[in-house]
Parts: sequence; C-alpha cells; structure tokens
Amino acid sequence: MIESVSSPNNPIIKMAASLKQKKKRDELGLFSAEGLRLVEEAAESDWKNHILIITDQLSKTPRAQDIIVKLGSEGCRILEVPMKIYERISDTDQPQGIMLLLEKHINNLSGFFCKETPLIAILDCVQDPGNVGTLIRTADAVGCSAVIMTTGCADLFSGKTIRSSMGSIFHLPVYTDVSFDEIIHFTRTRNIKLVSTSLESSELFCKANFTHSTAIVFGNEGNGVSRELLAFSDSRLHIPIVGRAESLNVAAAAAVILYEAVRQRGQLSCN
Repeated sequence: MIESVSSPNNPIIKMAASLKQKKKRDELGLFSAEGLRLVEEAAESDWKNHILIITDQLSKTPRAQDIIVKLGSEGCRILEVPMKIYERISDTDQPQGIMLLLEKHINNLSGFFCKETPLIAILDCVQDPGNVGTLIRTADAVGCSAVIMTTGCADLFSGKTIRSSMGSIFHLPVYTDVSFDEIIHFTRTRNIKLVSTSLESSELFCKANFTHSTAIVFGNEGNGVSRELLAFSDSRLHIPIVGRAESLNVAAAAAVILYEAVRQRGQLSCN
C-alpha cells in the first residue's frame, strides 16, 4: 500500500533528509540509494530495504511501477510525495524523484570466503567519495573477490560514493574501516600476496605476476600508499607516464592494473 505524504514535517521526510549527514547515517544505521538505476540494483540485492520514497509523478511510469510492485511484495514501506517535498531530501542537483532507504550492511573481514584464487582491491585512505565509488565499480567490473577500505577512506555510504559505484556496492563484498594490522594479518594467514602501487623501488605493473592470490593496494590521492603497508608489501609496482602528466588519478590507475591482473588470469580475451 502506498502512503501519500504532503508535509515536509513528516518524521520520515525529516529522517531521509538527515541521512545526507554521516553522523545521522551512523546513528540510524541507514543510508539512501537515489535514482532509478540504483534503486533497481538495490532492490535486486540481498540488502535490507527500509522505505521507498517516490514522487507522485514518477510513480505512474512503468519502470517505477515495477519497482513498487517488487518492493511492495517484500513488505517495504512506500511513500509517495510531491516533487517539492522530494527536493528537500534529495542529495542531487537534478533529482529523478526516487529514493530507497536501506539498512547498512557491515561486512566482517574474518568472514571473507572465496572459492577461487582471490583478487582483492585495497583502498588505503582514498578520501574522495567519487574515487571510492569508481574504484568499487571498477573492482566489480573486473570480477574482484572483494574491496577492502582502510580507516580514513571516504564514507562508503555517502550519496556521492553510492552514485559513483553505479550500484556495484550491492554486488560484491566491501569491508570498511579496516586497520593496517588487520590487513597484514588477513593477507599473511590466507597466503595472499600484498602488492602496493608506488613510484619508488617498484617494477612495471605489466611485469608483476597476478596469477596467485593477490591483494593490490591503491593509495591516498596526495600521499600514496602508507608506509605501514609499503613496509609489509611483497612487491611494489608502478604505471609508466609517457606524457607530461605527473600521475594518473587513483581510480584510473586501478582500472589499468586490475585489468592487467584479469588478463594474466585468462579472464579477459583480447581476440
């Protein structure tokens, strides 16, 4: 059953608006996925849906109707609002008019399981939410087993991170707020090779061997990989710069290296 809401003072509307703040997301254990594509991806995942908020205009379209029917059948609460109310809760400049509130899904690294030889992307203090989301999307695209985010990374559940991931947050395990000690223990006890990106004392990325269980560390936008992880890395690698640019964006560098890894593993045909 769809509930009609027309007041900006409605408690759910106020709560949805408050989720723009990390403090409130942490306090309530909720976050929002906004836009048709993201809501569809979330609805198809095993994440727990909380409340769907949709504009009275969009709710009449066939694509939105499919979402409403699916979520309604699963017991999700559905609120219909005018666009002027929706704009109060939206985190985008040009809102589509649909938002799904979900419960945070916190993964524990001790529960990691992979049947095949794992390929893992580690984000070391990557602070731009757009980069974090894009890295998760890239890791999903190449078939990574998981993404690990160290303490100090941008919030996984911020609106910009979610949008930049294009729904990939719902497709693969992402472990957040992981300490350096936890990463070192995790890779050592599971015999996973720890590889870091670095300009110093490193080999060309295409000469590295990615065919074994591997976790690749991509560092902070300004400072690179932390000394702690560099010290415990089994190897270091870099991407050569041919032109005059100082370096590649961390998300672009990750795409280059991760696709080389899957190429070596025979998961990418170039024919």
